[in-house]
Amino acid sequence: MRFWNAGTEPEQRRLAAAALADGVEYRAEIGILSGAQALMDFRNQFVAHMGTAALRLRERPQVHHHRARLQWEILTGDGDGASFATGTDVIQLDQDGRISSVTVFLDRAPAGFDAEAHH
Repeated sequence: MRFWNAGTEPEQRRLAAAALADGVEYRAEIGILSGAQALMDFRNQFVAHMGTAALRLRERPQVHHHRARLQWEILTGDGDGASFATGTDVIQLDQDGRISSVTVFLDRAPAGFDAEAHH
């Protein structure tokens, strides 16, 4: 969460180094990304396009056997923000507890999003 909500590039890099394994893989409807820099670029492009955006938990994460299920919501705009999308991530952790892969499932896609267009 803190990585996606980080406000500056130095903060993103610091959090990525602590939380993400080398070669972390991110799989979502929009494609597959590899490495912390690719995730930082994706996040920064999203915020540049949408303006203010924040990721928040919908429920407490469930964790077992080096896996986690994280239910989230993206809010856009200032203040309380408008709900943009909700989803569930399945996260794999390496032996050091860092994130080695993320698989994203959209529970409620953004308005106008066509999942079939991204396959």
